[in-house]
Parts: sequence; C-alpha cells; structure tokens
Amino acid sequence: MTQPRPDEFIPPPECPVFEPSWEEFADPFAFINKIRPIAEKTGICKVRPPPDWQPPFACDVDRLHFTPRIQRLNELEAQTRVKLNFLDQIAKFWELQGCTLKIPHVERKILDLYLLNKLVAEEGGFDAICRERRWTKIAMKMGFAPGRAVGSHLRAHYERILYPYNLFQAGANLLAPELTSKLMHLVADPDLRKCVQKHMLTNDVKDREYKPHDLAQRQSVQLAEVSTPARRAKRMGAEGGCIKTEAGGASENRPNLRRRMGSFVVKPESGEQLEVAAHVSLKAPHHQVDQYVCLVCGSGTDEDRLLLCDGCDDSYHTFCLIPPLHDVPKGDWRCPKCLALECNKPQEAFGFEQACRDYNLRAFGDMADSFKSDYFNLPVHMVPTELVEKEFWRLVSTIEEDVTVEYGADIASKEFGSGFPVRNGKFKVAPEDEVYLDSGWNLNNMPVMDPSVLTHVTADICGMKLPWLYVGMCFSSFCWHIEDHWSYSINYLHWGEPKTWYGAPGYAAEQLEEVMKKLAPELFEAQPDLLHQLVTIMNPNILMAHGVPIYRTNQCAGEFVITFPRAYHSGFNQGFNFAEAVNFCTVDWMPLGRQCVDHYRMLHRYCVFSHDELICKMASKAETLDVVLASAVQKDMAVMIREERELRERTTHGLLGCLQVTEYDLLPDDECQCARCRTTCYLSALTCPCNPEVLVCLHHAQDLCSCPVEGYTLHYRFTLDELYPMMKAIALRAESYNFWASHVTDILEAKLDKKKSLVEFHALIEESETRAFPENDLLRHLRMVTQDAEKCSCVAQQLLNGKRQTRSRLGGGKSQNQLTVEELKSFVRQLYNLPCSIHQAPLLKELLNHVEDFQQESEKVLAEETPSAVEIQCLLDVSSDFDVALPELPVLRERLEQARWLEAVQAASSWPASLSLDTMRRLIDQGVGLAPLSSVERAMARLQELLTVSEHWEDQVHNLIRARPHHCLEMLEAAVQEVENIPAYLPNCLQLKDAVSRAKEWLQDAENLQLGGRIPVLDALLDLVSQGRSIPVQLDPLPRLESLVSEVQAWKECAAKTFLTKNSPFTLLEVLCPRCEVSTGAQKSKGKRIKDFHCGKKKAAKLESLSDVERALSESKDSASAMATLGEVRLKEMEVLFSIRMANESKLLPAVNCSSLHVCVCQEAPKGSMLICELCRDAFHSNCVPSPSDPRSIQPWLCPHCRRSERPPLDRVLPLLASLQRLRVRLPEGDALRYLIERTVSWQHRMQQVSASWKLPALRDRLGSTPFSTHCLKGSPTQEWSNSGQSQMAFHAEQQCIPLQGLSRELEELMVEGLLLQVTLPETQQLYYILLNRLASPQGSDSTTHCHKKEVGCGLDKKAKRRLEREGRCRTKKPQKKKPKLSKEKSREGKTAPTPSPSQLSDLSPSDDSEDDMVLCPAECCQQPEGDEVDWVQCDGSCNQWFHQVCVGVSPELAEKEDYICVSCTMKDGFVRK
Repeated sequence: MTQPRPDEFIPPPECPVFEPSWEEFADPFAFINKIRPIAEKTGICKVRPPPDWQPPFACDVDRLHFTPRIQRLNELEAQTRVKLNFLDQIAKFWELQGCTLKIPHVERKILDLYLLNKLVAEEGGFDAICRERRWTKIAMKMGFAPGRAVGSHLRAHYERILYPYNLFQAGANLLAPELTSKLMHLVADPDLRKCVQKHMLTNDVKDREYKPHDLAQRQSVQLAEVSTPARRAKRMGAEGGCIKTEAGGASENRPNLRRRMGSFVVKPESGEQLEVAAHVSLKAPHHQVDQYVCLVCGSGTDEDRLLLCDGCDDSYHTFCLIPPLHDVPKGDWRCPKCLALECNKPQEAFGFEQACRDYNLRAFGDMADSFKSDYFNLPVHMVPTELVEKEFWRLVSTIEEDVTVEYGADIASKEFGSGFPVRNGKFKVAPEDEVYLDSGWNLNNMPVMDPSVLTHVTADICGMKLPWLYVGMCFSSFCWHIEDHWSYSINYLHWGEPKTWYGAPGYAAEQLEEVMKKLAPELFEAQPDLLHQLVTIMNPNILMAHGVPIYRTNQCAGEFVITFPRAYHSGFNQGFNFAEAVNFCTVDWMPLGRQCVDHYRMLHRYCVFSHDELICKMASKAETLDVVLASAVQKDMAVMIREERELRERTTHGLLGCLQVTEYDLLPDDECQCARCRTTCYLSALTCPCNPEVLVCLHHAQDLCSCPVEGYTLHYRFTLDELYPMMKAIALRAESYNFWASHVTDILEAKLDKKKSLVEFHALIEESETRAFPENDLLRHLRMVTQDAEKCSCVAQQLLNGKRQTRSRLGGGKSQNQLTVEELKSFVRQLYNLPCSIHQAPLLKELLNHVEDFQQESEKVLAEETPSAVEIQCLLDVSSDFDVALPELPVLRERLEQARWLEAVQAASSWPASLSLDTMRRLIDQGVGLAPLSSVERAMARLQELLTVSEHWEDQVHNLIRARPHHCLEMLEAAVQEVENIPAYLPNCLQLKDAVSRAKEWLQDAENLQLGGRIPVLDALLDLVSQGRSIPVQLDPLPRLESLVSEVQAWKECAAKTFLTKNSPFTLLEVLCPRCEVSTGAQKSKGKRIKDFHCGKKKAAKLESLSDVERALSESKDSASAMATLGEVRLKEMEVLFSIRMANESKLLPAVNCSSLHVCVCQEAPKGSMLICELCRDAFHSNCVPSPSDPRSIQPWLCPHCRRSERPPLDRVLPLLASLQRLRVRLPEGDALRYLIERTVSWQHRMQQVSASWKLPALRDRLGSTPFSTHCLKGSPTQEWSNSGQSQMAFHAEQQCIPLQGLSRELEELMVEGLLLQVTLPETQQLYYILLNRLASPQGSDSTTHCHKKEVGCGLDKKAKRRLEREGRCRTKKPQKKKPKLSKEKSREGKTAPTPSPSQLSDLSPSDDSEDDMVLCPAECCQQPEGDEVDWVQCDGSCNQWFHQVCVGVSPELAEKEDYICVSCTMKDGFVRK
C-alpha cells in the first residue's frame, strides 16, 4: 500500500501577474525593480506584455534538431524515487538468488514494502514486533482499517520478502551459533513453504510482478558479469553435462512513450509463472574424498542439496542457508558473499538519459500531440489545464504506473538561432519588426544591457548570457532548482500550449531544502547537491504542508515568467510548446552573488564565472560605471579585499616558498578550480611543487597535500596595494551618490527632536532626479516614506476637517472606511513615528482627546436603562464632527432606535383606535431587529401578547361571521362583550359589533312590520329580507319572510301565466291596472289634449304613466288608498278612451278624405278589407293584424293595442285573489287584481240592472232562436265608404261592428268598460250580441221605450235613495260622538236625477240600521280614519253594509257614479254564478 496522499492535487495560490503599460514596458530593468518588492515575496511572477507587443519567431525551424532527454515521471519525485530504489534493491537481492519479486496485494491495494520496512525498523525490528504482537499497530500506521486481521498478512509478507533481505543487510555470519539456532527454527516453522526464496513468491494471481527500473544500470553501475556453466558441484574433476534453460529473460523493455490514461504497469500473463533456468544436479560416481563441501557445515554429504555459486564456485547446502531453501533455485544463484559484493556497490548520481532519436520541431510536435491526444483521448486543445496538472502530480507519485516522456531542454540558441530576431542573423526582419531587435525584452539583449551586471562578464555563457531553447511536450518537466549564482531568470513562451510554474520565495530556499532532505534523506546522502542537478521534484502540496510557501502560474504563449534570486522553481509543460530563457543580474543581486559563492564552496560545486573577477573588471571601469552600481561595487569590493587580506595573512604566516603573479582571467575555468571545493580561483591560489597542476583556494590551504607549507607557491592576480587604488577609484565615482545616500539614511533614522520637514524630503527626491541617480532601494524607500507622509498629512487634514474621503491606512493601502479609535491612536503614533515631522500631528492629538471625551460621555448614557432619545441624538450630533469610526456609534444608534421604538409603542398604545394588527406587526417586526434590551423585551412581550389575543379573536370572529349557518344573536353578543375590552383596532370585531347592532334593528323592524296585524307591503318585505340576508346573524324571522317572499313570487308567476299572453309586451301590473296611457297608433297626437283634461283636477301625485301608478301603489299606506288611486286611473282611462273613440269614429265618416288618413299599425290610408276595433274604433288592414279566427263568431274583435291579455274567466281569477289574501302581503299587482275583481263585480251588477231595466233577453235564448249570421245581415249590413266625386280609395269593414248612432251613453259606457275588463264574462258577450243586433233597441216601439225609461228611472231612484239615506245619516249623527261623514252626491255633468217618490223614500229609510252599526267599518283591514269628515259607501250587494271609502279603495267620484259591491258579496255572487 502506498503512503496516504491527498485524493486530489490542490493547486497552490497564484503568483502576481503584471500588465505593464507601454511606458513601463519601455525599460525592463526599471519595471523589474518596481515590481521586485511585490514579486520577490512569491519568488516568481508573470508579466503580460502590451497586446501589440508580438515579436516574430526568428528561429530556423528547418535547421533546428535536438536529442531530447528521457524522463520517467515517477523517478522524478523524491519520495517515489526512494521507494523505487528500495524496490530495485529488493528485486536485485532476490534476482541474484534465482527468484522473481512480486509485490503482494493487501485489501485490494499494492503493499508499500518501503513503508512496511521503515515502520518495522522504527518499531524495533521483526523480532521485537512479533514478540510484543504489534503487527496490528503497524497495519493501522499504514492506513489499514482495524479488525480485518491485516497484521497477520503483513507479518507473513514481511517474513517472506523483507526479513531475509534485512538479515543480509545486517551482515550476519553464517557460522554464528545464534544464527544456526534461528536457522533450525525457520526449518521447523510450518510456514516455511511460504518463504520468498521459492521461485514463486505467492500463489495469488493478484500479486504484481515488479519490473526493476534498472536505475543502477542507467547510472553506469553495472552488475558483475560472472558466467558459470553450472551451479551443481563437480566430483573428482569430472565435468558432468549441465543444462541451463532461461525463460523470460530480463531483457530491458522500456515502456512505450505514449499511453492512455490508466494503469501503466506491465502485467504478467495470466497463469504464467516466470521462471529462470534451474541447474539440474548430476550425480557422479561415489568417491571416498568429497571435492566440494558446504562452507557452513563443512560436510560434502547430500550432494543433491549442495548448491554451487555462479559467482565464486563456493558450495552451500540448501538447508544451511539463512533462511533455508526447500528447492534448488532455477536460474543463476549467488552465495551470500557474492550477493554482498553485488548489492553493496556504490551508486552514481542520478541523471536523465538521452533519447536515441534526433528530432526536428515537426517530428517532435507530431509525437507530442499524438501522445497527449492518445493519453487523454481528447483533442489536445480540449484538455483542461487543471486536468493535466492533477494527472501529472498523480503520475509522479505512483510506483504502479510508469509514464515516460521526452524533453528538449537546454538547446543552445547560438547554434540554431534564438526565437527573437537578432542583428546580423539569418532571419530577415520585416521593417515593422525592427523595433524588436533592440528591445530590452529581447532575451538576447537583456543580459548584456547596462543595468545588467552580466554585461561585464566577457565570456559567452550558454544559458546565462546566451539564451537556451526549450521544446516541451505534455508532462515534460523541469525539477526544483535555483539559477546559477542565484541570479535572475526570465522565460518567454514563444508559442504552444501553456507551461505550468511553481515557485518558492528566496527567503524560503533553505526551508525548502531542509524539507526535501527530511523527506528523502537517502537521496541527499548520495548526492548532497541534488537540488542543483535539476533531477528531483516534490509535490507542492507536501512542501506547503511543511510550511514552505509555494505559488503557481500558467504561462501562456506571449508571456514572460521572471524568477528572482535564490527562488526555487519547477514546473511542467501542458503540451507541445517552444520557450526561451536567459539569466540576468541587477545591482541588488551583488550581495547575494557573493553569498552564493560561499554556498557553492560549502557544497563543493563549481562556479559558472568568478565573482571576484567580475568585481575587479567593474572596478577597472570606474569612470564609466553607473553611480549606483559603483556604490554597490565599492561595498562588495571592500568585503572582497578584507576577506582576501585575512586569508593571505593567515596563509603567508606559514612563510610560503615563493609568490607568483598569475593572470587567471586568461586561463580557462577548468584550470582555475580549487581541487577541494571546485571554486574558481581568481585573486589567489596555492600550488605545490609535488603536483603543480593541482591548486587550491586559500580557504583550503591545508587540503593541498602533505608537503610542508613552506614549499607552497602563492599565485595571485593583484597585490593588495593594487586593489586599494581600484577601490578608491570606484569610491570616488560613488562618492556623490554615497553622500546623498548617507544624508538620506541620516534623516530617515532621525529621532523625534531632529526630524526634518516634509519639504526637505521632497528636496532630496528632487536632487536624486536632478543628478540622475538610478532607481534603487534607498530611493524607493525615500519615495515611499515621502508618499506615506503625504498621505498621512492628507488624512490628518481630512480628519481635522471632518470630511469622509479616501484615506490611507497604516499599511499604505486605500480604503473608503473611517478610522477606528484604535486606528486613530495608531495613526497618531504613526505620525510621530514618521521620519519627518507633520504639522497636523498636534491638532490630531487634540482631536483624539475629544474623541476620548465623547467615549466617556457615551459610556455614561449607555449605562442608563432607558436613556432619553434627545440625549442620544445630541451625542450622535457631536460624533458627526469626528471622521472616526467610533465603536459607541452603533450602540448609540441602536439605543436611539430602541428609544424611538418604545415611544412609537407608547403612542400607539395610548390611542387604541389606531393600533391595528398591521401596526402591531410592524412594531414587532421593527422590535425584532432591535438589539436586546430589557425594556424593549418587556414592551415586545406585551405587544406580542396583545397581537396574539387580537389575532385569536380576529380569526375567531372571522369564523363566526363566515360560519354557515350563522350563529345566534346571543352567542355573537357574548363574543362582542369579550372583544370589547381589547385595546386595539380589530376590523372583524367591529364588523361583528355592527352586525349585532344591525341584527337587533332588523328584528325590531320585522316586529314593527307586522305590528297590530298590519299587512306588509311587498317592497318593504323585500327590503327587509335583503337586509336580513346581508346580516351574518341567525335571524329567526328571516326564513319565514323568505318563504313568504317566495310564495308571493310564485303567486306573481301564476298570475302572469293566467293573464299574460305568450311573448306579451305587457307586464302583469300593466295588464291588471286600468290603462293610464290610452292611445293607438293613430291617436298619438292627442296626448296633449288628454293630458290637459286632467290639469284642472288637483291630485296629490300625477298618474300619467305606469311607473307613476306603481309608485303610488307602493307608497300607499293601505288598500283603500290603493283602490282610490286605481279608481282615479280608471276615470282617466274612460275619459281618454271615449275621446279616442269619438276621434276614430269621426275620421272614418264618408265625407272625410280617406287618402289623407293614417290608420292601422302601419299608419297608412285605409283600403280594401279593414278590421274595426270595438274598443278604440280604429281601422286596421286585415293583412296587418291577425284576423278573427272565426268570422261567424259573436266575439268582439279588438286590435293589438286593446287586447292586452288572455282575458281569463272570472272563476280562474277569484282563486288568485283568495290565495293572495291568505298570504297577507300587499303588492301592486295584488291591489290591481283586487280592483279588477271589484270593478268586474261592479260591472256585472250594473249589467244586471241594465238588463232588468231594458228587459234584455237572456243570451242563451237569443243565441238559440236567431242565428248570428241572419241577425248580422238584418241588423246592420256591411258598411262601405265610397265617394265618386273625389279620388278616394274605397274600403269596407270585414266584420260587423256595433253601430254607435242612436246608442245611449249608458249602454256605450257599459260596453266599453266591459271590453276594458281583462276577464272573460258571459255578460260582455251578451251585451255585445244585443248591441250588435239592436234587438232591444228603444226605437222598436213605444212600449219598449217606456219600459226602458221606467227601468232607468228605477235605477236612478235607487241611487237617489242611497244619497238621501247618507245625507239623512249625516244630519242625524250625534255631535258628541265622532261619526263618519257620508259624502255628498255629485251628479254627472249634463244629467239631472229624477225626484224620487215617497214610496221610494220609505224603502230607503235607514230604520233597520242602528247607529252603532254605522260606527264600525266591516272591512278586513279597516284603517280607522279620523277627522271632521269621513266618507262612507254602502254595498250595493246583498249585505247593504257601510264601508269607509278609504278602507275599500273607492273615491268619492266613483261612489257617486257607480254601484259598489263589497268583496264578500262579490265572492258570494261569484260562487252563485258558478
């Protein structure tokens, strides 16, 4: 099992990315110096040039060819390489003993043998763990779950595979007695058959055969080639035949370069056992003396168990070995001595192999793209960089998958040309691209520019002064390293897929080295300068877990990556790309360069160039040297001279033999290296005559040789006297700058009383600009301090002015927030700690004192439980003068909100009418957002309780109101009493209260409606029912009233069916009432005259339309007034109708011009066959109106205007009135029906009187004796109108009409009123027949006339008698009693009643009627009228009772003109007629 790692690689944080403007990009070194304070904190940074900066690719692609390096990914990682080395040693150990190493599986994972071996060693060894039974602990440390008996499996695997190797590494003596006893113990162990020295280590097919990586072979550490023909012993010198078979030889099979994602392990074939040849022991003839004996036991017995070493021919019994072997191994076998020689050979340094193939760019690109697309099974441009990054770190950390890639690294640009264009190069530069030839960002120019120190190195150093080219493919990597001499480096990616970088800042270099040495000590023991070889990487997550700061970035095409001095960096390529890199050094690098030389000396690492030589060469050019660089050179040279003087003094103290000047700058570097530390010697070196070719530096004088020091020769380049003038010259050059720098340093370090003003700081900056001092740390620091001082001064002024503007925090960053009090204190301290003096500092100190006073006052106010809102507001007003974030302000604002909230709650509670549920909820919502406070919590509790109660009652009342059926009044009154005392505005409760009040009023109205047996009016009843339905209270009378209304409506429907014709345009009331608007189509122009007919009469209300009549009936207090109203309408109907009859009759006279007439509904002239209406006497075209169904019928024909209903018989109408009287509800239709019946009964009575007076024969007799057709022809022939003298159209009446000539007024009125009645009566038909035929006409004979007059006189005498009786009653009534007054007689206009005879007067005497009977009105609904005059009327029926005219609905005019028959007599007579 491998060491537990994170499941997924976590990318480190990104490094800074800079995008310079064109102005900043113009000077690369100035820009790098500008970003260095930020970028050196991360070690690496990325620079994106301006978008238009796109240099042409100038490399000669056709000539470029290279041999790449081979990189096996899991060999690059330090910890993985340690494991691979260990496994290779184990595999080699067993291979030399004829066995094949197979790594077992535990819990379906490959067992980590390295970790198992390490943990067993840390726990005290195999014996100690077995003795103390700690294998379960080992399993848990390896990450296995407890309770699965994994410990026993680990013990078995360790004992089979690792324990023999550890015994071998311990160097155990085979003849030692304790080992012999251990040997016997192992032989007796029943698990011995599981020993790893069997050619098959396990029978589990899941165990994976380990294929050695041959690291030793690839590092030129070859195994000894010892070939022996046989392994068995040879007896007595006789050579027996030997058989050696080799199956599955260990030929090197390097994995394919391109693999798909997944397992990358060469799996053994199923069931195949890789076995090597076994030597078959041949038995020779027995001899007395054994030629080969076992070196352990000294015996030559058991020849078949005697093994012969293939390396040294020593013999050993299989059972004498430790551990013993049960079978003879197959293949080559080495004895313990030869095994020790092979396994203990030292390893050389690990390095990359060179590929066997030489590539050009096209071929390498095809191979790289094919590898990536095949590996990820995606097009190369669609593979995410995150996926490649995670897969790379997974591959380098596994031993199970071997992925090999190739990397074209460190290709010299001098041979094939740089990717940037250069002058005098083979690449022809276009005129628009010539700007890139001299660009400072051209990597060919950057190392040799004046600001770069490397320009003073004369040699062309590949990779430092001359760029190197890099052609990468997916997963090809560059390992952790720092640049030579800890210099800067800059890398530009010309094209291709991104390059992923990881970097650590320079200050963490030693920390990174320590972590890697701690995690992979075996590698650093073999190679102390391992990190300088660029062959080792380690997962950034592991380094970060150990505290090393790591940053990353993805470098895309056209971007620069800069690494800073001593910044470790590594990375890998995302795919096929082309990059170029070079080194450069700036002034700030020089102290680090000398430290690097000392570090190289300690590691015994060679130098690329001599740092002392570089300093001396720059010193020799002091006159032209930059002042900043001259100052740095002076400092470095002073250190160099001091160190050189001390070394020479210490060395020459031994009295050297001779001194010799040597110009080391003319010698190759290889001839100037110290034999001990490999440092390049320049100022001085030591040699000995015993070996003049060997030299050492003065640091290692004692390591030169064993000869006496006196014989050594000191080689030097300059004497000390020559070095001092050089330093003085460089000092003179830097003197002006040094003086300025010294002055700057002094004022920056000045104390409080010696601080200079800000003006002097600006003067020093102006001086540096005037003298063109280049940018350096001191100048940048001066500018930074000055800028900070200016910002502090500005912020201080803003604070003093109370303006909230952008200020500078202590760190120099900008923030829109205010200063806190602590920050203000710190800011005041900062002002006093600035290197310069700020005049706002004392004022700001005073402001701080005011702020502290404010805090004290705020503390007092906040200590009160319920502070005044006014006090809090005053404090807040004071704080507005401070541009400071005071911690008390939020608390004060909270308390202010609390105080205002409490006031709002108090105000709302004091006026319950405004305290609605929404108000309470709003206050509670506002209170919830307030900070906790006891008074607020108490108010909240009260408010919440009130809201709960209010909501409860609101919901309950809402349910009560919406309940179906409604609740009783008593329950709702109880609920109203409950909610009466809730101090809040509750709409539902108010609605309930209103409903209860309305219910009480409704019940009172319902009681008053029927008080005293009064009959309610339908409209009042409907209003009452409508009001009751809208009241959400159970009203007991309401259902009864609703039922009564339903019965009334049903009655109206029944009456409508009885009277109304189908699709009748008239309403029921319009049919039942007398016609108030009597007109025909031809009589519309006479409306004004008819209207004027009534103008002389004084009426309480105008009755000119049906709506007026309906309103009058509805407003009438009783039936009597309703009857009176209808009587008035009847009079108007009769008067208007007679006028219309006269007009229509006159216009049809023969003398009238017919062509100008407008008759009929079509309002055209009469012509042809015409129909004459018996009622209105208007003419109608027979084709315009429906003709009589039977022309021979005796029924009178009425026009559509006059025939208004079905005219049901009276026996169908009387039950309607009876049912209405049972309902005891007054309605206009009922009053109209009652009046219609009374009018009908009255007409019948008159008809009886007329028949008796005129002695008219019965209808039945007349109809039976004389046919209708004969009488029609005899009585009145069909009339024809014609006038030959005028152009008139002749027309004739289609049916016979009653002739009006000679017809008495009384009979005409009787006939007209009979036709107006909306009921069918046989009397109407009888009268019509008689008048039509004139059978009883007075003109027939004198006797007939006499009889007629007599009957008329009798009728008149009867009326006169009635009037005299009424007058007599009025005269004889007692004054002391309030008696009803009878109305005076009003005779008809134009008529005089005859004087009654004495006998008639005696008949009409009121002797039978008592005065007491006269007092009481027998009407059902007597209105009991009061007043000085009360009008009475006597029934003309059989009862002869007196009624108030008001109670029976008879007007005085009607009582004078017509007979009155009461309802009782009407019903009685009606039943008799039936």
